[in-house]
Amino acid sequence: MAHKFVIEQNKAGEYVAKFKYNSEVIFWTEGYTSKASAKNAIESILKNGPGAPVEEG
Repeated sequence: MAHKFVIEQNKAGEYVAKFKYNSEVIFWTEGYTSKASAKNAIESILKNGPGAPVEEG
């Protein structure tokens, strides 16, 4: 599968959820103090993302 979420620790020791297509990072979340919080962010994106409107500036 080419699309995937990856949870990694940044240099500050925070957990960041990244969405990757192949090896390219498409977007990432803010840093979280726990891996569970990063997993919750992924669940929220999967739940709320498909119905989110698209705005153009």
